[in-house]
Amino acid sequence: MTPFSGDPDLLLTFLAFKRFVFLEVLAVLALLRVILGPGLARWPALVAFGLSVAGVATTFAPALGLTGTAGYAQAARAMAEGGGMAALLVPATLYAISAISPRARWRWMDAVFALLLAVLLGLWWWTS
Repeated sequence: MTPFSGDPDLLLTFLAFKRFVFLEVLAVLALLRVILGPGLARWPALVAFGLSVAGVATTFAPALGLTGTAGYAQAARAMAEGGGMAALLVPATLYAISAISPRARWRWMDAVFALLLAVLLGLWWWTS
């Protein structure tokens, strides 16, 4: 079986989800955790928010004509590392660390994150 074999619609769904949904939703969840979370739960969420926003900015930089800016080439290489999954899983891991903090509140955000991560990993597995 070759990489990305199977249903082309599922492949397009995976690529669109990976590129235009995951980091955006994760950034919103991380920002909510930073604003509403207690103490130590905020710090990993803050780093996850920063990485997510940097990933979103890197994704949309070509459309905005910002490819000549300082650091874009390095950010684009980082976003492409490991088929693009490394740039998604690092902020996701940091958000998960904030979610398992003992005093973290607003557990509905953790449920949304778990669903988001399950969809990403499920599509990745199915298309690999």
